[in-house]
Amino acid sequence: MLELTKLPLLLSFLASVALGQAKALAVHKGNRISHPHIQTRISSKFRPGSGPRTSLMVFYFSHRLRHTSRMSMGLLRTRNPSDRSKRVVFNTFTDSQTTGVTEWTSWFNIDHPGGNGDYERLEAIRFYYRERVCARPTAMEARTTDWVAAADTGEVVHSSLEKGFWCINKEQPYGRVCSNYHVRFQCPPVQSYWTDWSEWGPCSTTACNDVGIQVRQRKCVSAQPMPLLFVPACIGHHAERRECSTPPCTAKWSPWGPWGSCSVTCGGGRRTRRRTCVRASEMVQCPGRPAEVQKCGRSRCPTTCKLKCSEGQPSEDCSLCVCEGHMLFGDIQTVTGVPLAGASVALTSHPKVIRTLTDTKGQFTLSGVCSSTSTSIAINKEKFVPVVVSTSSNATGVSWLRAVLTSAEKPYIVKHPEDKVRYEGGRALLCCSATGSPAPDKYYWYHNGTLLDKNMYKYGNDLVLRDLKLEQSGEYYCKTSNAAGSIKSSPAHLTVIANGSPACNATPEMHLIRLPMDCVQPGTHSKYYNAGRCSHKKCPGSLDFDMRCRDGAGFCCGVQEMESRNIDCGTYKLPIRAVKQCSCHKCVQPTVLVRGRVVAADNDEPLRFGHIYIGKDRVGTTGYQGGFTLQITPDTQRLVVNFVDPSQTYIDTPKVFIFDKKSGSIYHNVKVMRKQTPVDINPRETNFIDLGEIKGEDPIGQLVIPPHSFHKDNGEIYEGTVKASVTFIDPRNITTAAAAPGDLNFVDEEGDMLPLRTYGMFSVDFRDETSKEVLGTGAVQVLLDTQHVKMQEHIPTMKLWSLNPDTGVWEEESDFSYSTTTTGGHGRSKREERTFLIGNMEIRERRLFNLDVPENRRCYVKVRAYMSEKFLPTEQLEGVVISLINLEPKPGYSSNPRAWGRFDSVLTGPNGACLPAFCDAMRPDAYTAYVTAILGGEELEAAPSSPKMNPNIIGVSQPYLDKLDYQRSDHEDPALKKTAFRINLAKPNQNNFDETNGPIYPYQNLLACENAPVDSNHFRFFRVEKDKYEYNVVPFEENDLTTWTGDYLSWWPNPQEFRACFIKVKIHGQKEVMVRSRNLGGTHPETRGKLYGIRDIRSTRDMREANTSAACVEFKCSGMLFDQAEVDRSLISLIPQGSCRRISTNGLLQEYLIKHPPVAQNNESHAFTMLAPVDPLGHNYGIYTVTDQNPRVAKEIAIGRCFDGTSDGFSREMKSDFGVALTFSCPEKKINRESLFQRLQTNPGQTLSQMARDMREMEGLQVQRSSTQVVAFPSEQRGRTQSRRASSATRRRASMRAQQRQ
Repeated sequence: MLELTKLPLLLSFLASVALGQAKALAVHKGNRISHPHIQTRISSKFRPGSGPRTSLMVFYFSHRLRHTSRMSMGLLRTRNPSDRSKRVVFNTFTDSQTTGVTEWTSWFNIDHPGGNGDYERLEAIRFYYRERVCARPTAMEARTTDWVAAADTGEVVHSSLEKGFWCINKEQPYGRVCSNYHVRFQCPPVQSYWTDWSEWGPCSTTACNDVGIQVRQRKCVSAQPMPLLFVPACIGHHAERRECSTPPCTAKWSPWGPWGSCSVTCGGGRRTRRRTCVRASEMVQCPGRPAEVQKCGRSRCPTTCKLKCSEGQPSEDCSLCVCEGHMLFGDIQTVTGVPLAGASVALTSHPKVIRTLTDTKGQFTLSGVCSSTSTSIAINKEKFVPVVVSTSSNATGVSWLRAVLTSAEKPYIVKHPEDKVRYEGGRALLCCSATGSPAPDKYYWYHNGTLLDKNMYKYGNDLVLRDLKLEQSGEYYCKTSNAAGSIKSSPAHLTVIANGSPACNATPEMHLIRLPMDCVQPGTHSKYYNAGRCSHKKCPGSLDFDMRCRDGAGFCCGVQEMESRNIDCGTYKLPIRAVKQCSCHKCVQPTVLVRGRVVAADNDEPLRFGHIYIGKDRVGTTGYQGGFTLQITPDTQRLVVNFVDPSQTYIDTPKVFIFDKKSGSIYHNVKVMRKQTPVDINPRETNFIDLGEIKGEDPIGQLVIPPHSFHKDNGEIYEGTVKASVTFIDPRNITTAAAAPGDLNFVDEEGDMLPLRTYGMFSVDFRDETSKEVLGTGAVQVLLDTQHVKMQEHIPTMKLWSLNPDTGVWEEESDFSYSTTTTGGHGRSKREERTFLIGNMEIRERRLFNLDVPENRRCYVKVRAYMSEKFLPTEQLEGVVISLINLEPKPGYSSNPRAWGRFDSVLTGPNGACLPAFCDAMRPDAYTAYVTAILGGEELEAAPSSPKMNPNIIGVSQPYLDKLDYQRSDHEDPALKKTAFRINLAKPNQNNFDETNGPIYPYQNLLACENAPVDSNHFRFFRVEKDKYEYNVVPFEENDLTTWTGDYLSWWPNPQEFRACFIKVKIHGQKEVMVRSRNLGGTHPETRGKLYGIRDIRSTRDMREANTSAACVEFKCSGMLFDQAEVDRSLISLIPQGSCRRISTNGLLQEYLIKHPPVAQNNESHAFTMLAPVDPLGHNYGIYTVTDQNPRVAKEIAIGRCFDGTSDGFSREMKSDFGVALTFSCPEKKINRESLFQRLQTNPGQTLSQMARDMREMEGLQVQRSSTQVVAFPSEQRGRTQSRRASSATRRRASMRAQQRQ
């Protein structure tokens, strides 16, 4: 028997023996275990200071042994090559308590390698087999179901003792997929362990709101049949205690009991109901009363009617007089005199009781209405404004009533709330106003989407905010409604600044400007310089009155102080005026203009002298070339312009224009549809008019007009011949997309403006054959052929819409219903049965209709425009019109594989543009889009997609780019223009990281799209302006007129009027030449000799004349400076690059300069210097001057005239023979002697032979020449070149002989 005193020594001895065996197994050249059954490499997770635990995958395979473990292990491939060489010594057991005992679990296989791979996660295994895996396994073994070790499969796998085992399909080489694995875990033995804790016992106290004690217990048990003395005792306590508390004392009412019976049956009484207080303690009481009393029995007790009727007798309810035998006849019409059928007629005393309906002639008869007294009648009809009309009184027993109903119109916001900036404690007024029929009378205001309490703010259509707090900053908008619908205003942002906080950051922001090509800064070699700029954000300022709807010009953060600096360009100094300090100033308010040209959609024929309407007001006329210019008021939020052709050649086309309040001017190329040739139809029979006529395709639908449907404006039925013209804008023809009226939006019941997806639009024009009077129709059917609806889910939601020409918003006319009908009519060769959607409408005031569905699968597409193909973030263009055409989701037409469904345009800002589009999450190619960009009428070029797709150029990373299938318009045909691209609109998967960074954003993530950083994915356009450069000493961004700074050296002295001046320079020479204008102050004392700026432009080849080009060079116009005090005649130097010589000067220009002294000296033939003329000279002088309210427009017009060589024309093709001011000759230098590289290219054999002979002569070797070999040169150079080479060889030989003699 072992003595108890020797037991500790025995245990220590056994532990040391086990540890010694383990260490002996671990020693084999420092990194392998020396054991016949163990071949393994150890993971870096056991090495102190090593990398991540999963950097090298290691598995242990063993059978249960008593003292040693037979272990095998495979080295698995890892994705981190640097970890492959890591080795450490493996220690078999890590705790002396587990010496000699190991256990393996059973095999687990809870996943199969379908989908992404095979995942045997430890967390999932514990979920299914809670008691079969220990808390901290010491090793893991993995094998396939074919019993192949993981290390022998050649697959890339991962493991972790904390996470388990996993294999990912896409990581496997050669397209393999993962095997099906099962795993098991090695667990340390546990001889003595605690059982799970029991549940907490009850609290020792039962009184409410008291504190007591809870107890829970566990037991120590042994899992091994070992002697008691060898079983270690469990560590820890067998019981735990914690503090507990009972719920607080409560008192709660039971539900109310039922109401008791009323104390009376009529005339007014009372009834009672009761409830009981349920209390947890006598110390608390229920608030309120145990009983409630309610009035009841309010009906009148039977009494004698006291109504006295002068005629007839009281009605049963004693509410009005009824005259038996008396009749009321009514006639209800529209404002155009058309009878209104189906209108409801009711007495105003009982408005909910409909007494009768009007018949097809708009008439009704109502009996019992006394004629001796006036009675109020309420007339109601859907989509019309309700009216109340009084009957006329007489003594005949018969009375008449005539009512005219106007069409109901949804409300439309005409005055939107505007942005405000205020200090804390100030006040602000936000205004909102809407029109509609009936006029909206209820307004609601929202702050950050939350409805404001009307009782607290006492608002109507205006919202007054006083004693402003910081938390009142945010977004405000109003919502108004009438019987026809609701509308929301655009949001206004209120910014509240804490008192004492600076309204404007005095430190300027970084603003990099590009330096001239020949300016290289020493040291940095940078082509950019930080000139600084102010943020131009709005600030509070000092308003004369702060309670206006609009703060006038308002205040913005602007330039307070500038400083003069000199940029070191290496060979010269370049002056610049940099921003030193910013402060709050009155905002620069540029004149907002919308310009454009209206042309036919089929052949670009201009709409000459067309009428332009905004709302009901005519605001202008298009020019002879279809051009127009509109000045927009500063408070305009939505601009709806209607173009009407007085000659009736084109359909009336309402357009919703986007405009830019910062750049001042936006150019729109407007397309209008030519009217279909009118056909004669007989109004006395049913007429069928096809909608959509494309060769080889069936019509999309039909217009079915019943007999006797046409009427004149006075309501008279028209029976003569009708001239019918129905123009269909067919989505199967993509060229018609730009001619779509309105902006394809509608307003839902909540007042939000949402997009529509069109299946076709049509304009109707019915006229009297003789008088040409416009005719209306009664009920008309519209049939839509379901075979053209490629997305079947659109069929149930298809609706018929009409366009409100004043608001540009589409409004619902009717739903569609299914019908199978026999079709025929004009243009149909046979009659056949088809399934149609049928909608009903009446043609009254509106003449534009639409077959649309609301589409909720929406996204945003991020697009940016750049100054050049370098795509520099600092060279983004603002004011670019980006247009996106949504294409048909499925191919289905032989004439055009994909039809268009929507057309949208957005203006780029400082962070690009986000275009709304339809997208699909299931199929990447379900929707596609065609995207273009226009700046001032000039089409920008898209990033190329061929010959090789470059994600860095396109702006979208892989693999998302492949999914979007980006293709520029010239992808398959290089002869096509490069000004558009096509993409798949694949909705991003938010669980895929590669698709969460743009360029497609879910519709609810508009803010993420608008605020996306410039390095996020986006599509790109760039301006094709190679070899053009502009430098201003006072920096100014022409696409943001608010950046203008009042300074003597400002290129543009007036922010409201911009004068652009160009001079035409002709070049004789084989190559194009860079021409620079250097612009200095000339006569003004503040600017004399100081630089305004530099302009560089490369000459443009004249395609009609060989070896001739010309350049239109901008120069600083003479005139008043920003202080409007004195004229400065700018000193202009024109310098062509290279060896050029001035050979002629325009005689009229030379004469003008002599007659208007001072005259600049022109002693150098390679340049030309002049004091710029003050007068706006024309093409006869070679000077082109244009004044406009926008600098870009002024320059575009002047350049067009300069290219054309006229004072009123426009051309993009250079005409070097017309309107030239200066002519330079720039001949190409002749090569007098070929270089070694040129000789190797022309005659490599002879050149190499000559080189070999020269080398041998230098070494003193005599070479016997069998014949003279001559290197061929051009004839005019041969003699001179050979003589030079001979003399050179002679000098080399003399030098060699002298060296040998020495």
